[in-house]
Amino acid sequence: MSPKYHRVLLKLSGEVLLNRASGQCIDPEIVARMAAKVKALKGMGCDVAIVLGGGNIFRGATGEALGIDRCAGDYMGMLATIINALALQNAIEKAGMPARVMTAFPCQGVAEPFIHRRALRHLEKGRVVLFAAGTGNPLFSTDTCAALRAREIGADVIVKATKVDGIYTADPKKDASAKKLEHLTYGEALARGLRVMDAAAFALCQEHQIPILVLDFFAEGALESAVAGGKVGTLVDGADPPPVFG
Repeated sequence: MSPKYHRVLLKLSGEVLLNRASGQCIDPEIVARMAAKVKALKGMGCDVAIVLGGGNIFRGATGEALGIDRCAGDYMGMLATIINALALQNAIEKAGMPARVMTAFPCQGVAEPFIHRRALRHLEKGRVVLFAAGTGNPLFSTDTCAALRAREIGADVIVKATKVDGIYTADPKKDASAKKLEHLTYGEALARGLRVMDAAAFALCQEHQIPILVLDFFAEGALESAVAGGKVGTLVDGADPPPVFG
C-alpha cells in the first residue's frame, strides 16, 4: 500500500493511553499497539511525527477548576506530555524503530530541545519524532502545537486520531440520527460550528492549507488506508479559498 501522504503528523490525545478499567494512566499494552500503528506507517514509507496530549495525567483546565493557577496548571500539563512521549518513544524503539523526543522547552538529560533544522534532519534519517511540551507556552493546546509543528516540518497531513471514526453532524452517542461526514472544507466546518481542533490550531491549518484527517486510531487498517488515500474517517481540507491575513 503506497501512501498519498508521505510526511504524516499524528495528533494523539493523552487519554488514548489511559486504561479506565484498571486506572492505569499509561497502559503498556495500549502504548505497544500505538507503536505497532506507527510501524505500519513507516512500513508504507511515511515520515512520522507525533504530538501527544497529557490529559491522561493532568490537564490545565481541570486544575484551574480545582483552584490551581491556569498557567501553572498548563505547565504541569506540558510536563505530562513529556512523560507520555517518553513512554511512546520506548515502545517505538522496542518495535525496532529509532525515535527522538523533542521538547518545546529544555529538559536536559531526558529529551532534546526542539530545533527546527534538527527535527527535519531526524525525519530525513528515518527517525520517528515526538514533539512534547506543547508550544512551550501556557494557554495553548496540543492541537495548536500539532498545527504549528506540522507547518514547520512540512507535513502533508495531520491525522487527528481519536476513538471515534470521524466527524458527525451531532454526538452519535447522544443522537441516533447523527450522520458521519466524509469530507468537509474548512469553511464548512466553521459554518457548522464543528470543533475539529481548537480555534488557533484550526486557523493555522486553514491559512497554510494543511489537511486534517479525523479517524478512529485503533480501528483495524483505518490509519493505513486513510494515509493511502482511502475513504476512511473525515477529511477536512482547503477546497475553499484560504483566508487572507494581515
